[in-house]
Parts: sequence; structure tokens; C-alpha cells
Amino acid sequence: MNTKRIGAAGAALLAATTMAACANSASGSPAAATQHDASAPTVTIMVGGLSKQIYLPFMLAKQLGYYDKAGVNVDLVDEPAGGDATQNMLAGQVQGVGGFYDHNIALQAQGKSSEAVVSMLQIPGEVELCRSDLKGTVKSPADFKGRSLGITDTGSSTDFLTQYLSKKNGVDPSQETRRGVGAGQTFIAAMKQKAIDCGMTTEPTVSQALSDGTAFVLLDMRTAEGSKAALGGTYPATSLYMQTDWVNSNKATVQKLVNAYVSTLAWIQSHSAADIAAKMPADYYKGVGKDAYVAALTSEKGIFNPTGLMPQDGPKTCLAVLGEFNPKVQGKSIDLSRTYTNEFVQAATPVS
Repeated sequence: MNTKRIGAAGAALLAATTMAACANSASGSPAAATQHDASAPTVTIMVGGLSKQIYLPFMLAKQLGYYDKAGVNVDLVDEPAGGDATQNMLAGQVQGVGGFYDHNIALQAQGKSSEAVVSMLQIPGEVELCRSDLKGTVKSPADFKGRSLGITDTGSSTDFLTQYLSKKNGVDPSQETRRGVGAGQTFIAAMKQKAIDCGMTTEPTVSQALSDGTAFVLLDMRTAEGSKAALGGTYPATSLYMQTDWVNSNKATVQKLVNAYVSTLAWIQSHSAADIAAKMPADYYKGVGKDAYVAALTSEKGIFNPTGLMPQDGPKTCLAVLGEFNPKVQGKSIDLSRTYTNEFVQAATPVS
């Protein structure tokens, strides 16, 4: 077995962080203490790490009041790993997932039908960090053989991308150990305790790990150039995806959600990183500090999709990445047109 969770101490820390994150879900956090409109539909969306900057639009839409203005009640639930969020969606525990688009391809390969209804990130925003003591020893993913690599969790997009980068650089994923270490403090603790050699994570965890010399950057997918160099093309990441049957049965509700998100994406484009950070809950800066949070957001603001439309060449890149290593996808006939829809974005009405 080449994919593991971190050991007992790390698991306990991860569990504590997960419980705290769940307590900060939309139904329990101060930012979400608004009263629901009894006449509006209610949707529960599980996000694969609400405090990650790559998932910022979900909470920002709430902070801006755009859900209410669009006429939909939204409960945001924090789940550290996208793979677990997907399973909750399939089980009917939540109606939508804030996670990477590539999960829809993997699901279709398993005979399940889901689709992204709005694309929020044009590129992954992920960074492969390695422990500072390994600088000069680990120079590329070609050096991953025999290494312990941090991912969010099994079946997450960081798991997908790590396996792809390994295989692309001549390392069979079975020759490495991938450990689910979450993000934030659990990721940093795993690196400091040398439970992982390298790991894939996002802002603000990246800035925190770099600030005290814990890690160095091996690969940077926070820019279009870095993403294309690592993955071979445009790799759309964060999206809102839902089971196709639910979308088809609740089109009016989905349209309200997309109206809110398209408006949020436009707001991001017209405001500075400092303006955006000022709208976010204060605990999102915890560990890294507001100044570093703003600096990180300033440098990677270009990751956000300005329109919400799926990038034309993106799905093909995602399929090529998954097809490189994932046996559940390899050899399958995938209809990419069924893994996303631009219908709701094209019909979106701005809220303000």
C-alpha cells in the first residue's frame, strides 16, 4: 500500500484540526450566522478546505451577501480533503462540492455522473514543497523514488497531481509513499517532524512554510507558466460540481448559485488582494498573519477565473493527467462534455 495517513500523533492533530474546521462550517461560524430565508432553497456545499486561497470564492460570496441577493441559502461545510467531499456528495449528505474539476472525470470513469457548473480557478494554485534539509538532494520529481510525499488525503486532487508528476518524471507511484497530512498546521507539522520529505499544498500554507525556512519550492503551479510546464496545459481546478441528476432536477437553484459565484469572480477581478482579505474571516490569516496572506493573494490573484466559463483546453489536459497514472481512467471512453456545463454561467445574471 503506497498511500497512507500520517502516523498516530499526526492523525490526532489532523483529527483535532478537522473537528475545528467542521465547527467553522457555515452552520456554526460567526460569518455564517445569518438567518435563512424560509422562502429560498437551501443548498449544502462541502468545500475541500475553506481557508485555502484556492477555495476563497465560496466564503467570499457569503461575506459579500451574494447568496442572499441571488435568492439561495447556502450552508458551507469544511472538509480538508476533496476526495472525502466527493464521497459525501455521492452519499447525498451534501448537494455540491467545492473542489477540483478533475474529480468529475474520475467519477465518470467509475460509472457515476457529475458535472462542474462553474469554473473558479484557471490553474491549480498548488505548490510542491520539500524540506529545507533536502535542498540539493531533491531537485525534481525524478527524485521522489523511496520518498514520503504529503498530500491532502487519498483520492484528493493533490494525490492525483503527485502521482502524475512522479510518473511523468520516471518514478512509478508505487515506489513512493503518499501520506494524507491535510493542510495548514498538520502539513507543516508533518514536514517539521520529517514525516514527509515533500508535499503538495496551497496558500496560505505555502507562505507559512517558507517564512521560517521549513521548506523550499520544488514546483510552483501558482502561475499559468508554472502550471503548463508541470502539467502540459491549462488545468482548471476549483469548481462547484454536483451530481448530474440533481442539477437537472434543480436548475433554478443551480442558476441562483452560479449567479452568486459569477458575481463573486467579477468582484475579485475589480478589487485588490487587500480588499479581498478584508472581507475574509480573521481566522483565515491564523498562523501566517494578514500581511503575508495579502502578499500571497496578490502574487497568485491571476489563478481566479474571471468569467466562470470552463477553459476550452482545460478538460483535455485534466484527462491526459489522470490517464497517465489512474487505472480507473486508463482505457475508458470519457465524454468530457458531460463532466462540465457552461449553461448556467452563460445565463448568469449579476447580483449586487
